[in-house]
Amino acid sequence: MGRKPLGCLFAALLCAALLLPVTAGAADGLIAPPSTCPNQGNPRASAAVQVQAMRCMTNFARQRRGKPPLAGLRSLDRAARGKSGDVLRCDQFDHESCGREFTYWFQRVGYGGGCTALGENIAWGTGSLGSVRSIFRAWIGSAGHRANILGDYEETGIGLRVGSLEGNAGAHVWTQEFGSRSC
Repeated sequence: MGRKPLGCLFAALLCAALLLPVTAGAADGLIAPPSTCPNQGNPRASAAVQVQAMRCMTNFARQRRGKPPLAGLRSLDRAARGKSGDVLRCDQFDHESCGREFTYWFQRVGYGGGCTALGENIAWGTGSLGSVRSIFRAWIGSAGHRANILGDYEETGIGLRVGSLEGNAGAHVWTQEFGSRSC
């Protein structure tokens, strides 16, 4: 996704909410082996450990495509955790959970304004389907999610919250926020 000013962002946003099956060849070479990004298959690891594994998976894929790594940004991590929390609190898996526009959490943490490009990936799963590896595999296999991961962003934030979603206890709700403040 190219960089878009915030005002023009929503129509151009590539942030599909549904997890699609991995298409043949789409993820070839983009999924890090467990030796490179440890704990990617362990949904019982602490949230901090799982978030670190997801950041590793993201930057591994970017490196494989000749892209610079995304800088982890605490404010975007807070935005991502806030979004995952909204999904659980309102029991609504949507980019506009709780009736809030997708940009709500970016603005809440003071990210954006001026010439800013934003993107968002969300996903959830239970058990092994909520693991870093499973979620990342689904994202990288989906054209819209992959476009965000490999896009012309500079910064990212990752949030994981675990709770009950749509009657499923132990749901791992993942949000990955993407941003670039220079256009």
